[in-house]
Amino acid sequence: RLVNWPIAGIVRKAGFYSPPDPASQRASGLGGNIGENSGGPHCFKYGVTTNYVTGLEVVLANGEIIQFGGPALDYPEYDFCGAMVGSEGTLGIFTKAFVRFIPDPPGVRTMMVAFPSLEAAGNAVSAVIAAGLTPATLEMMDQKIMGIIEEYSNAGLPVNAGAGLIVEVDGYVEGLDSQVEEIADIMTNNGGFDLRIAQSEAERTQIWYGRKSVAGAFARLSPNTYLVDVTVPRSRLADMLTAVDEVCARHNVQAGHVFHAGDGNLHPVIMCDARDEELMGRVFAACDEIIELCVDRKGSITGEHGVGIEKRRFMPAMYSGSELAAMLDLKAIFDPDNLLNPGKIFPDNLPAPTYAAPEPPTTTPFAPTTATEAAAAFVALGQQGQNVRITSQTEPTDATAPTPLTTRNLSGIQEFAPADLYVTVGAGTTVAELTDFLREHKLQTALVSPWPDATVGSLLSTNVNSPQRTRYGALRDSLLSTTVALADGRVIQAGRVVVKNVAGYDLPKLFVGSQGTLGLMTDATLKLYPLPRAQ
Repeated sequence: RLVNWPIAGIVRKAGFYSPPDPASQRASGLGGNIGENSGGPHCFKYGVTTNYVTGLEVVLANGEIIQFGGPALDYPEYDFCGAMVGSEGTLGIFTKAFVRFIPDPPGVRTMMVAFPSLEAAGNAVSAVIAAGLTPATLEMMDQKIMGIIEEYSNAGLPVNAGAGLIVEVDGYVEGLDSQVEEIADIMTNNGGFDLRIAQSEAERTQIWYGRKSVAGAFARLSPNTYLVDVTVPRSRLADMLTAVDEVCARHNVQAGHVFHAGDGNLHPVIMCDARDEELMGRVFAACDEIIELCVDRKGSITGEHGVGIEKRRFMPAMYSGSELAAMLDLKAIFDPDNLLNPGKIFPDNLPAPTYAAPEPPTTTPFAPTTATEAAAAFVALGQQGQNVRITSQTEPTDATAPTPLTTRNLSGIQEFAPADLYVTVGAGTTVAELTDFLREHKLQTALVSPWPDATVGSLLSTNVNSPQRTRYGALRDSLLSTTVALADGRVIQAGRVVVKNVAGYDLPKLFVGSQGTLGLMTDATLKLYPLPRAQ
């Protein structure tokens, strides 16, 4: 029942910082933040709610009280805590949470920059990231929404510009001036003008006052607003914004853009009147198209507000029948009678899951080249009553395993997206190979191993964290998506490539540390971080 805002104030007095700061933090409770996996403007650098919840006390539908995780890290159990976060009250009722905080950054600098267009502002954001810089915040507004806000707040927004960008950096005071100067140069070189750097806490508050006045400003002009919440890879932002404007124009609805540019989370704000059925019909039609556009761009139908009832019919557009069935498998474990929040997340009509036809392995050790090949072998072996021992070794030495499986043929870089800060690799790729590849591009992952032949899949499935977690988080926080071959022949993609995705259950966390007992991870999509310029 604790509200987010007082918690943030209490821990700050003790010298700590609670990064998840949704716009609703003055009213939203901690339980609601956990249930929705809430984000906020500082997610680009610090992550979302799930990155800070280490344990939960949960009341299940049958009345049983269970604790998942706790105040420490890396409990030897399936990460049901991670799966519970963002489950929208469909798996259990949270009664207690163990939440970690980080040291409060000793210094903060904030700037507002004007740009001739959203595209120019987007290019500046990409240039900042390409330079290896990680601001705490990259918030953007378009001209229309700045004009509406300025009439309401007199916050000094650049209303004659095509876009406004708020950039905030934090850290040790001694290093902030150089960061601000470098970012300011990048802004100017990419068309930025009217650059305003806050010189006091009052000026910083004034800059943020404009951004946080959206709801009040729109209330003066329209009886209601319809806020859309979707996420796309950062490199698709400009393209997505153009497409959204075209959709709104075609349906004759008025909208403005305010969004988290650092993580690709868009929030088109559409003016409407809930009493006007014809207008609302056009608004809903426009929103439907916007959601479809984001899925077409490898995005998520919701980045931080959840699926709820409204968006559940779009889940099959984002997930296959097998992926939705895997989520419902989890639901059946904790709430088999569907007592908790029925009708949320999942659509009434579900696509059927697909199963690979049985195909026995032809080699020993079995070295599949695809997830489908592995799934087909699992079905065949299951029919024969045999089990599988998964290993990353080229020649497994365990003679007791009826069918040893090696990931040696599931290796290599599959997709590299430096602009979006992610990479997809085969599970059999060695950490050394991945590290060497990324260093050429001045990037890194959170995976570190003292063993040169350790593979990405082995570290993830055994949850082998390194001391770098104090800066870059645990492996569970770095895994965006993974393709998994399940024992019954289904192949699923757990998660998606975007940083913010709260559509359905967070299945990737269940596979981290599962020791290969839930399925074979055949690839992994990992967050990337700039290499530090000095160590």
